[in-house]
Amino acid sequence: MRHSEFHRSHHIGWLRAAVLGANDGIVSTASLIIGVAAGNANHHTILLTGIAGLIAGAMSMAAGEYVSVSTQSDTENADLAKERLELATDQENELKELTGIYVGRGLTPDLALQVAEQLTVHDALGAHARDELGITEIVTARPVQAAFASAASFAVGAALPLIIALLASGKLLIPSVGATSLICLAVLGGVAAKVGGANQWTGAARMTFWGALAMAATAAIGSLFGASLV
Repeated sequence: MRHSEFHRSHHIGWLRAAVLGANDGIVSTASLIIGVAAGNANHHTILLTGIAGLIAGAMSMAAGEYVSVSTQSDTENADLAKERLELATDQENELKELTGIYVGRGLTPDLALQVAEQLTVHDALGAHARDELGITEIVTARPVQAAFASAASFAVGAALPLIIALLASGKLLIPSVGATSLICLAVLGGVAAKVGGANQWTGAARMTFWGALAMAATAAIGSLFGASLV
């Protein structure tokens, strides 16, 4: 019976996309809202800006992630095609190459050769993909999954400051959106760090710092230039 274990690296693909999307959603939308509000825009304009930021940001995240991960997927497929051709035309040198990899990892030459021969018989392409190219099921590029995770998490993150902006108005809007967004960023950073096995306080502090910096920058620009309404 195969022994099953839990490893955090199994979640690295969707976790990276989800955390990046949610972080961008909170930071960019909260910063947009705060910047426009600091420029003395009316409540309707502030909400419209937040909604536009949510939609545009979610689509941009999905498109960017899809293109990026698709490029990685194309590269992996090209490498696999090349490896498949080499296995079909030069099996002897490919076996030597695989043997050398295992020797480099600490096996004796004889044992490395035996392992290479058995893995070649079992699944030659899989062995070279894993041990030579570093392509495994865990890290294989999945463009659609990454795009959906980024867009969905961005929308969820962006909705948080947008809801606060809907409920708050006047002088309470900026501090309410800012404080709530920073709290959400701290929680997100802590949870992401916990799932990834890192220090939760460090993760929370990292997210909060950059979020506060972005909001402060847009607030300053909004106050300096004001809102230009037609």
